[in-house]
Amino acid sequence: MADENKAIFTHFDTEGNARMVDVGEKVETIRVAEASGNIRMSKQAFGLVKSGSMAKGDVLGIARVAGIMAAKKVDELIPLTHPLLINKVDISFDLRSEDASIDIYAKVGITGKTGVEMEALMAVSIAALTIYDMCKAVDKSMVISNIRLLMKTGGKSGTYIRG
Repeated sequence: MADENKAIFTHFDTEGNARMVDVGEKVETIRVAEASGNIRMSKQAFGLVKSGSMAKGDVLGIARVAGIMAAKKVDELIPLTHPLLINKVDISFDLRSEDASIDIYAKVGITGKTGVEMEALMAVSIAALTIYDMCKAVDKSMVISNIRLLMKTGGKSGTYIRG
């Protein structure tokens, strides 16, 4: 079992020590990852976000910028990830009046030697935390949930699409 895990978990050497994966010999390919998550809040907070009336300002605009910034800083926050020259980051929101929640989507693209799944997941996470921060004066009971990878393309492992 231990030998099987060493083959699966590429961030460990043969002795089980953490390491940064050597991507030097890998071929650059176009890689894209999409992730999503959700933040649920009170109807009052949701109404203020939707109308653009939250005291701290444009919640979704600031969350969009925060998500983009986060995607560019993954290597500073998650050990063993590579610094990447990201080509694009798109952040979008779907306001769900029926349950006073906001779905958050991130799409990250690169031409490189390693994938951008972590960058897409980080973008969603930080956008959600930014929404929380900007709305917490109105609602401290918000719930961030369901942060997940939706799809990724490129690289040796090929395409993944959540079923």
